[in-house]
Amino acid sequence: MTDSPDLAPNTPVQPVAAPSVAPAGVTVVDHPLVQHKLTLMREHDTSTASFRRLLREISLLLAYEVTRTLPMTTKRISTPLTEMDAPTIEGKKLALISILRAGNGLMDGILDLIPAARVGFVGLYRDPETLQPVQYYFKVPGQLEDRISIVVDPMLATGNSSAAAVDLLKQAGARDIRFLCLLAAPEGIRRMQEAHPDVPIITAAIDSHLNDHGYIVPGLGDAGDRMFGTK
Repeated sequence: MTDSPDLAPNTPVQPVAAPSVAPAGVTVVDHPLVQHKLTLMREHDTSTASFRRLLREISLLLAYEVTRTLPMTTKRISTPLTEMDAPTIEGKKLALISILRAGNGLMDGILDLIPAARVGFVGLYRDPETLQPVQYYFKVPGQLEDRISIVVDPMLATGNSSAAAVDLLKQAGARDIRFLCLLAAPEGIRRMQEAHPDVPIITAAIDSHLNDHGYIVPGLGDAGDRMFGTK
């Protein structure tokens, strides 16, 4: 799912800062590089090529935060000088789950950091009248009950699609799920936390609100269209 403002490109919108304190269960990644790249992505005249590159770069930075609490263990290794007990990630390979289509834009950067991750896809589109998600595709790795699942979608707008995707993953056995996005609206955060209070949310920014069409304001436009050069 993606976010597309209903305002004309030149319509002025007052800048909105993220809340000084994020809600419990939500992490706002305020690293200077993340915020700088996000600003470049928000600008309406950023080219498709630049938008795609920035999305890959910022997703790698966000992946650092979403993996901060991975369980660790040690294993015996041999360095060129001696043997040692060295830290290593514990458990099965992570599951990286993209909410199609815009979620795919976050995949490459994360896979650069976690190349061994297993990959799955949830296909949902938002009914323009009801704003409710409609499923059209679902393909995920096996043994989700033994994996940490990271769900990615650039926009957490109404939260309906994100909550539906997590519903499907839980039905498939997932127990440890984390949600990663670029932008979140307060309404989307509220919806996700009502439906799945056990799922932490990691985002680069919390924007002001949703407009009457359910789109994030000020937002950054339709992430899928800007990434793929479509309308």
